Amino acid sequence: MTNSSTNNLTVTIPAQKLTVSHTPDVVVVGGGATGIAAAIAAARNGASTLLIEQRGYLGGMGTAALVPAFCPYTDGEKPVIRGIGLDLLEKMKHAAGEDFLNRYEQLLDWVPIDVETLKRVYDAEVLASGAQVLFHTVADQVLLDGDRISGLVISNKSGRSVVQAKLYIDASGDADLAALAGVPFQVGGENGELQPGTMCYVVTGADKNRFSQFLADIGQHPQLEELVTLAQQNGELPEGRKRISGMAWISNSVVGFNFGHVFNIDGTKAEDLTRAAIEGRQLIDTQIRFLKKYVPGFEHIFLVHSGDQIGIRETRRIQGDYTLVVDDFLSMRTFEDDIARNSYFIDIHLANAGSTMTIKHLPKGKSHGVPYRCMLPQGKSNLIVAGRSVSSDRPVQGSLRVMPNCFAMGEAAGVAASMASVKDIGFREVSIPELQRKLIEQGAYLGDNPGLAYADQEVPVGSVHYEEEN
Repeated sequence: MTNSSTNNLTVTIPAQKLTVSHTPDVVVVGGGATGIAAAIAAARNGASTLLIEQRGYLGGMGTAALVPAFCPYTDGEKPVIRGIGLDLLEKMKHAAGEDFLNRYEQLLDWVPIDVETLKRVYDAEVLASGAQVLFHTVADQVLLDGDRISGLVISNKSGRSVVQAKLYIDASGDADLAALAGVPFQVGGENGELQPGTMCYVVTGADKNRFSQFLADIGQHPQLEELVTLAQQNGELPEGRKRISGMAWISNSVVGFNFGHVFNIDGTKAEDLTRAAIEGRQLIDTQIRFLKKYVPGFEHIFLVHSGDQIGIRETRRIQGDYTLVVDDFLSMRTFEDDIARNSYFIDIHLANAGSTMTIKHLPKGKSHGVPYRCMLPQGKSNLIVAGRSVSSDRPVQGSLRVMPNCFAMGEAAGVAASMASVKDIGFREVSIPELQRKLIEQGAYLGDNPGLAYADQEVPVGSVHYEEEN
């Protein structure tokens, strides 16, 4: 029939009987940094776990979008992201070969990503944990029973089927599962503006020694920003970002780039992602020509890989039991239900070519707490949301969104899910002191002088409060 108010054609699909294909204790939707850590943590702690991923490999933005380097794990003095996330970083270093290890063994901040090595490391570590992985699969419908999710409808080459679990972890990055379940959320800024996307890529044929000499020889050559400005003035680069800030040397001749923006992209819309893919590849060609012409050491580069999709920085933010706000970040607050620490700066990229970036740093050696409650979506008892779509305001999302933080939040979600599974309870009934103890025992960092619930008597999730960090 035709809907006269919108003039859109609609179709009523007949009812279907679907097979229940999987019945794990815990299902994780999304195989990026968040989902990897969540699945490993849940399985290691005894829960039968299924990880569902839409692509044929794990890693999310770090592998599908070719983000060239891991953001910092440290606060400038010590690692604040530890546990599973730090272990995976070290395993990639050692698996990437002697040359890579020699370059980056002592580095914890901005370590380049060897994409193909990282894919294999993720496969091995998730499977070793005991978790099951299902690639080439999407969850396209949520079945509800009151405040509980009773099942997911999944689609893949095998057809459509239902996954029924006790607990559900939304690690999609876009809060896809939460949105399908009816959880309220916000998108972007006050006017709906979103951070732009970036189509990242890898080139070979570069000359690191020549490029390093160019950087050192600032008396004879303009700096990189001046070259970008000059190319923009000459019509050889589009207006916008002035810096080639995301450059990661995987070897002396292979470099990953996070350079430039594609604007007005909503990562929850297939039409926008399609346009971004096409525009992004065109922009890469423009940038390659710029690099060859303007930047010493890149005269003979060759494009070997562009992202399977454009890199997305923000989409949905759920409404949770607590919303982490910019004052929490700037005041470096500690919460009684902390499950992670964050020291990455607020990093909001320009929404259009004429605007500017917003960047706010914490003092060296400082961090703020990430409370468990910001992962608990309103109205759902057996669903937890981890990663960049947790409950926060937009500035804080610009800080929490990076992969090291996603590892930490995912690990906490996975441990909580295993605990809830054993006791057959919802996420809000999980003992915060026990959760914090387990996280610390398993290597997570919750601060040097944390105001944790486990230090006192058990505190229900709904009654925790925050205090200023010393």
